Amino acid sequence: MSAFPGIDVIQYEGPESDNPLAFRWYNPDEVVAGRSMREHLRFSVVYWHTFRGTGSDPFGAGTMICPWDDGSDSVENACNRARAAFELFEKLQAPYYAFHDRDVAPEGGTLAESHRNFDAVAKVLQEEQQRSGVKLLWGTANMFSHPRFMHGAATSCNADVFAYAASQVKKCLEVTKELGGENYVFWGGREGYQTLYNTNMRRELDHLAKFFHMAIDYAKSIGFSGQFLIEPKPKEPTKHQYDSDAAACLNFLRSYDLLDSFKLNIEANHATLAGHTMMHELDYAGMQGALGSIDANTGDLLLGWDTDQFPTDYYLTTQTMLVILKHGGLGSGGVNFDAKVRRESFEPLDLFYAHIGGMDAFAKGLKVAAAILEENALGRLVEERYASWDSGIGAKIEAGEVGFAELEQYMLEKGEVAANASGRQELLEAIVNRYIDRA
Repeated sequence: MSAFPGIDVIQYEGPESDNPLAFRWYNPDEVVAGRSMREHLRFSVVYWHTFRGTGSDPFGAGTMICPWDDGSDSVENACNRARAAFELFEKLQAPYYAFHDRDVAPEGGTLAESHRNFDAVAKVLQEEQQRSGVKLLWGTANMFSHPRFMHGAATSCNADVFAYAASQVKKCLEVTKELGGENYVFWGGREGYQTLYNTNMRRELDHLAKFFHMAIDYAKSIGFSGQFLIEPKPKEPTKHQYDSDAAACLNFLRSYDLLDSFKLNIEANHATLAGHTMMHELDYAGMQGALGSIDANTGDLLLGWDTDQFPTDYYLTTQTMLVILKHGGLGSGGVNFDAKVRRESFEPLDLFYAHIGGMDAFAKGLKVAAAILEENALGRLVEERYASWDSGIGAKIEAGEVGFAELEQYMLEKGEVAANASGRQELLEAIVNRYIDRA
């Protein structure tokens, strides 16, 4: 029985189409900058918002209509939900999906029961992957929802919680490997603090590093070769999270000899919560070889929390794809829609409208970014801006051929700096507008 009756596989109809159940920009086989859109974007649908989100908020109960879900925590219901999920993935032509362990399988009364539940649903996920060809982009463990994680997981003040979290990640790594997952993500939802009055920050960070080293060792022991990813976020639910932004993550990884084993999964909404842009976070990770994947969403700039809205802004997707293309793509990562429909958009049909809009926005952004880079439309002005470093004293500084004494002598002889050139920001923004208009 179909979970989404009356909806066919979404097809590409082109920019002139006014069919809301068709792609206007996402043409999976269209080649852009040497690769198909499917290969560039590697779209992934998330299990948690799309199939476990209820539409509830702190002020009201859930609103979502989910005919495939009987509302129980039974394994049977979880298996039925998995089959409905794959129908959506296939009809969207999404090549990947992603999950938390507790998204796909109910938590049991004991750890052993939780493991059995996970295995039972994983069997159905494996069957559906083989039937449909949809693959697992990444798995991760939910170590933030249950009350046992109130003080964190790997950074908890309770050593038993650390041990429980390790057991949960061990199992999730095994299932992710079994399902052919290409990455494994750590999001430290409660790895942080509410107040330093009761926190030994150094000890907690040491424990977090030990946890990651244990995960690396275990992954090697079972032959899991997927990429480990950390997802930065500054706050919510804790006041301060240790993985607050790309810079904090990379500093932590470098300090604890973990940099060779991890890359970053950058989320747009998390970037703005950290006081950055998505471009900033992507470029900071990319310039250090640590850009692994992205969570594709956006936040409402008038609200101060993680609203996880679907990305439909061509400027956001163009900026995102400019940096991703600049750094050579996402490798084993993908464009993962960690986004949810609004509480008021409660019908199953809205899941299609939301994902189609996001996929089209990223396809448009890809085309615009590729054209800008191919024609070096922004690059020429950037090169001109830094021209003083390409010869003369600038080249000597970059080559390490001079120090303070030589630079002082240079300026004493010259007397004053050369005239600065305009930054041309308004022109650059107008150029981007022009490319968006013509794509």
